[in-house]
Amino acid sequence: MDSMINMRQMEQKLQKADRKQSRLYLFCNFMALMIISAYSALMLSPTVQKVFPEGGDSAKQMYMIFVMTLVGCVVFTIYALGLFFRHKSGQLGILMALGASRKRLAPGLYREVILLSGVSAVLGTAAGFPFVWVIWHAFRLLLVDSSDMVLTFDFKCLFISLLFLLLVVGFACLTAWRYLKKTNIMEVIREEHINEPVKELGRWCGPVGFLVLLAGAVLGYGAPWACIAWFSTYPPAWVSVLYAPVFVGLYMVMLHTVVHGWKSHRKNPYKNIISRSMMKFQGKQTVNNLLVVTLLIAGGCFAIFYLPTNGIAAVLRYASLPYDYFYKYQADQNVPDRTKIEALGREYNLSLKDWNECDYVTLGMGGMTRIEEEDGLRFHDEYVPMLQEAMVLSEDAYRMITGQEVDVEPGTYRCVNDQEETSLYVNNSAKEITNMTTRKALATEFAGFLHYDHLAEEIPCCVLDNADYALISEGLTDDWRGRFAAFNVDGKDSYPFANAFFRLFVSSFDESCERPSYYDRVQKIRENEEGKEYWGDTDDMTTIRYEMADSFMFRNFWVYMPNFRILNQNDYLRNMAVMFMMFLFIFIVCMITALVVCYTRCQSIALNNRYIFDDLKKLGASPAFLNKEVRNQCTNVFKMPALVGTTAMFLLYAMILYANDGRLLKPEWAAIALCLCIIAVIGGAIYAVYQSTVKAIKGQLGIGVGQKKLNRESINAILNDKS
Repeated sequence: MDSMINMRQMEQKLQKADRKQSRLYLFCNFMALMIISAYSALMLSPTVQKVFPEGGDSAKQMYMIFVMTLVGCVVFTIYALGLFFRHKSGQLGILMALGASRKRLAPGLYREVILLSGVSAVLGTAAGFPFVWVIWHAFRLLLVDSSDMVLTFDFKCLFISLLFLLLVVGFACLTAWRYLKKTNIMEVIREEHINEPVKELGRWCGPVGFLVLLAGAVLGYGAPWACIAWFSTYPPAWVSVLYAPVFVGLYMVMLHTVVHGWKSHRKNPYKNIISRSMMKFQGKQTVNNLLVVTLLIAGGCFAIFYLPTNGIAAVLRYASLPYDYFYKYQADQNVPDRTKIEALGREYNLSLKDWNECDYVTLGMGGMTRIEEEDGLRFHDEYVPMLQEAMVLSEDAYRMITGQEVDVEPGTYRCVNDQEETSLYVNNSAKEITNMTTRKALATEFAGFLHYDHLAEEIPCCVLDNADYALISEGLTDDWRGRFAAFNVDGKDSYPFANAFFRLFVSSFDESCERPSYYDRVQKIRENEEGKEYWGDTDDMTTIRYEMADSFMFRNFWVYMPNFRILNQNDYLRNMAVMFMMFLFIFIVCMITALVVCYTRCQSIALNNRYIFDDLKKLGASPAFLNKEVRNQCTNVFKMPALVGTTAMFLLYAMILYANDGRLLKPEWAAIALCLCIIAVIGGAIYAVYQSTVKAIKGQLGIGVGQKKLNRESINAILNDKS
């Protein structure tokens, strides 16, 4: 009994001595679970889900970055677990040497790792929700608030945290079992000091790694496009595997950084040899950590670049519009006329000018569309006579509203595009247009583009010859007719006036106009006549209500949403708040995780090699020399992942912008310039954490306390001894 008590006391004393490593493991686990819990809670929140269009590019970006963050946190947690057991091995070896059997040690070891892993995981998961809540409400308080910003949680997200928790505990138990299976007691005791060098490849490794990384990015990005364009098939799920060379190339780059560095040492082979050797001898851990940090920084950049890419384009577009106020309405609606609007303007001391109005009609337009095969994977293009709605103007009406002279040949149509011809909603394949009341059809063909930003909307806009327009619109009912109206403000505009006019405008419509712009009445009629149910009658995404006038859905998708310059400029951030805040949150999460990994990695490299710094101090190394060695260690951990992560994502974003239409437009150049500024800010933040890390490590190593200068003889003695 006495020996058992003594052994238990010995075990407790050794655990107490290892308290620092336990705290580090707890912290790493806690951070990983908090990040995953917070990200999944916000990503699956109804607040976010109702704003991100299902299957849209924004949602795909959000999920892709989550996968990158998840992989990073898994590797980070496994690394922290390995580090904990490397230090724990000394305790196990001592107890084995004192006679403790593996059967005797197993319950205590499993109990300890399950307790540490479970407690930190549960606390991290619980902390994720207040972490999201605090950041989200800080955004609402400091930046922007709206009815869309009310944060709600769907606690199904806890399944992700639970799976991650089980993964952590499972790896902990598996690692404990592996260490208990070791038979060589001396090997167990010395585990902490055993190096983990990586296989050294030639100096070709780094440059080839960059080429492989670039090839993987191009291949992964281009493969889905190739499937659609060349093989008329939707890209299968496995096509994402083609991004794998990105990770292979990234690993090669990090391996080169650890083994060789990026400076030639042929002339001075002993320069920085101490710091290079410390990093190289723990190469496996270091390469894995650099890989994780690079992925996290890249994911953070991918998220934060979303803001300028979308924001700059909107700001420049609003500024370039020819009218301050431009709107359309259905002919059977009782909207305010010019007299009422001018009277409203006088209430806000505004005079209005440049009034222009014209009629338009909504017709059924034929065109090519994509038809899925029965297997749901392949498709073919097929012409459909009544494909979609189109807003159609006569030559005179177009001239009246735009001021542009136009001559459309009879039997043809001109499609209205924006100035850069980037609109996705144009139809240049129609062979006929159809009156939806009389079902009379008029043969036609595409005769080129006209350019006017106000008319380049989600519903295609076309211009017909005057005679053709009169012929095809004859007999149309008012629900298929409409009117465009536009005016400017004489002098400085007023947001209160724009807001009051918007409220008055919306309140003048009846229930028949409560629909989004992507609800196509022509497609509905065609499918109903074919005995099919139109998707828009079953999908909640088509729900638009006038009481939602301040919501993201209404402001972005209502079919008659007016285009008021000052309203758009002032409310843009509020309308896009949920999307922007989600990506800003992702950026914060990724950067915090990356910086924590960098900090802990620098701590482990320096502290695991404390004996080297102690030897150097005993030999008289100066504080300046030791400071330089610490800085070299930390520089390698912070610098290369930051450079590769930011540069790779910047180039990828520029490639995406260029690949959209084979050119870079003015808004895209502006977005690229702003992304460079963001990279500079990120670099400054990383540098600040780097400086703080160096200072912390120097304090723990006692650098600068009672040291002498390092003379030439001492340096030679060190190099000879270490060789």
